[in-house]
Amino acid sequence: MRHPLRGLLSVLMPPLLLLLLVLAVWHTLTVALEIESFLLPAPLDVVRAGWGDAALFLKAGFRTGAAAVGGFLASLIVGCVAACLFAQSVWIRRSCYPYAIFLQTVPIVAIAPLIVVWCGYGMQSVILVSFIVSLFPIITSATTGLLSVDPDLLDLFRLYDARRLTVLWKLRLPSAVPYIVSGARTSSGLAVIGAIVGEFFTGYGSSSYGLGYLIMQSSTLLKTDRLFAAVFVSTLLGLAVFGAVSSIGTAILRHWYGTE
Repeated sequence: MRHPLRGLLSVLMPPLLLLLLVLAVWHTLTVALEIESFLLPAPLDVVRAGWGDAALFLKAGFRTGAAAVGGFLASLIVGCVAACLFAQSVWIRRSCYPYAIFLQTVPIVAIAPLIVVWCGYGMQSVILVSFIVSLFPIITSATTGLLSVDPDLLDLFRLYDARRLTVLWKLRLPSAVPYIVSGARTSSGLAVIGAIVGEFFTGYGSSSYGLGYLIMQSSTLLKTDRLFAAVFVSTLLGLAVFGAVSSIGTAILRHWYGTE
């Protein structure tokens, strides 16, 4: 029987070795070519910048993470409700689905001034941007799942003259769970991106800020080492949110079906 530690190492070692190789090449290039730090800082400079402002990044990461989680939960609830409505009637689907696509395709940059006018600067606007960016995958995945029921089971429910609500609750929703989980995984990463992008345009200000504000500020001041550190922390935040949602989704699927 294969030892679990060996299995874990076989998964982690390849990306870790690649990361070490990239860092080594990066450090060698910055030293050999004498690249100015404001253009491309050495990896150790990025680590020092991140460690020196660790408290700052931690505070900003919590604020951005809270906005991303808020936007993601809102998109999960609204997306599932919208998908349930879409699954009830082809006319509802044909009438409303184009607007869901419109919501996905409209540039956030274009509607950011409206969001500021309607909601003002701050957490509420960042959550709204995160919600808009992460909504569409939930709607499409949940709608596909709700419509992908077994036709024989659907005929059986019709045979017993089951009401729409009964069909939705006892047939369509259980069938759609894997699709909703898949959409939630995609939306979780988008929610973090949406929160950071939202902070670019509707952020909090110098008194309370998130990672998006730190990225903008570091770029303006040409503090490239801190900019790299902020991007690295943003990536870690995205991985953390995606990992948490994936773990919850896997647990739900295991409980629902016995296995994923």
